[in-house]
Amino acid sequence: MERIMSKQQDNDNLQEERWVRTRHKVLIKLMYLPCLVYTKLRCHAKIDPFTGDRKRQYLVLYNHQTDYDQLLLGLSFRFPIYHLAMEDILSNGRISDFLRWAVAPIPIKKQTLDLKAIRQCIRVAKEGGSVSIAPEGHRTYSGRTCYINPSIAKLARMINLPIVLYRIEGGYGMQPRWSNVVRNGPVHSYASRIIEPEEYKAMTNDELYQAICEGLYEDEARADFSYRHKKTAEYLDRVAYVCPYCGLSRFEAHDDIIRCTSCGREMRYLPTKELQGVGFKFPFRFVANWVDYQNSFINRLNPENFLEKPVFRDEISLLHVILYKRKEVLREKASIALYGDRIVIDEGKPNELLLSFLDSPVTLLGKNRLNIYHEDMVYQIKGDFHFNALKYLNFYNRWKNIHAGTPDATYLGI
Repeated sequence: MERIMSKQQDNDNLQEERWVRTRHKVLIKLMYLPCLVYTKLRCHAKIDPFTGDRKRQYLVLYNHQTDYDQLLLGLSFRFPIYHLAMEDILSNGRISDFLRWAVAPIPIKKQTLDLKAIRQCIRVAKEGGSVSIAPEGHRTYSGRTCYINPSIAKLARMINLPIVLYRIEGGYGMQPRWSNVVRNGPVHSYASRIIEPEEYKAMTNDELYQAICEGLYEDEARADFSYRHKKTAEYLDRVAYVCPYCGLSRFEAHDDIIRCTSCGREMRYLPTKELQGVGFKFPFRFVANWVDYQNSFINRLNPENFLEKPVFRDEISLLHVILYKRKEVLREKASIALYGDRIVIDEGKPNELLLSFLDSPVTLLGKNRLNIYHEDMVYQIKGDFHFNALKYLNFYNRWKNIHAGTPDATYLGI
């Protein structure tokens, strides 16, 4: 495979440098049937074929629910679509090299407005390619579509292609972001609407933004279907860190039970996506209700009250991300401490690393990893399977909102 890739790359270099390549069409055709069989067996998804004109280009906007979203989307369209991909995906050595060769994802830096990524989207469109973007920028932890930045309307106008709104329904029930297992239950993915350039040119940016939000919004905080697995609650402790009875706390989640380590109360996660107190009435019916409460709790906190003692401590590994190349382990075993205005690695040791929220933006990747951008370094924080990275992101954004003079802002990063 490496020799084939090298030969193809040499041939490509003899041509004008292009993003859109003929090999992408060939690979899509070759991989369609194996990918379809795998997806049907793995996700049990109903994937509606795209019925629009396959000879045209499109900007595909989709709601982000599972690890398989781009695969579901690709199986609907059956022609190359160039997806925006976070820098972390493209910083994994040879795997990332293969992805660049095979499907040419458009890299984007998660922590900032990436003008280069915007230019590359426009470039792909000019070269005759279609582009896909998940406007949320995050997979949902709660089952509800995450915040969508209004700038998506301006970006869509700049790319200047017909907009396809692509919906994924049931994806959260099948595979919540916080879970490692795929449950057996219904998933449906399909193109719900096409907004032609002539149509959105007659809209204001607010009107286009509302059309996008309404077309993509999905709320799975409802007991509509059953999604069965013996480990329905496994790793729900990646989300929960506020107990309605104890406040800030730690949780342990195994099989179908999540337990608060402070008060000992246990909750069961049902196949219907509902939560049920074990021997008592739990106040939240769905994870989304719990997340709403948790966000409200954090938005009432004053970070200044957490400057002397850490809010949480965890054991982690510290990595250095060399963007678009690879990752290097800096410290195999380290400790992390969360304060109201900073994160400290190996506090009190000679190699202590202090990362102030003032100049070290924090983002969350995947199920429970953190990237922290400090000076010219990108640090990645990895804990064990039960590590809760969400609390670090939420505390950072609470501090950021107050520091920006908007203490009433409720957005906490997801």
